[in-house]
Amino acid sequence: MTAIQWSDSAPIYRQLKERVIAMMLDGLLKPGDALPSVRQVAAEYQLNPITVSRAYQELADEALVEKRRGLGMYVTEEAARKLLFNERDRFLREEWPQVVERIKRLGLKIEELLATEATGGAQ
Repeated sequence: MTAIQWSDSAPIYRQLKERVIAMMLDGLLKPGDALPSVRQVAAEYQLNPITVSRAYQELADEALVEKRRGLGMYVTEEAARKLLFNERDRFLREEWPQVVERIKRLGLKIEELLATEATGGAQ
């Protein structure tokens, strides 16, 4: 795991869960990879082990990780596919409508957007 800045905006277990999900989406945790142990994460980030267990349990409830008795938690084979589908769906439902509204408000045309993307910056 990497350094984490905890915020007061959400419970720490949820922030930890989101960090693990981000690592899966970024390819830092791949299917079959072991998650660090609850004790290891708790000690490294000075967290209560129950907090870490709760984050891991939510990941297991969503079938993103699986418990292997005596071995720990492992990223499931379908985790990346599920996450990508869920993130795309969330983007299209929550973020894309706001982007479209802003594009309309600014009077941008699809050609302008594509030309900007192709050149790697604003024109």
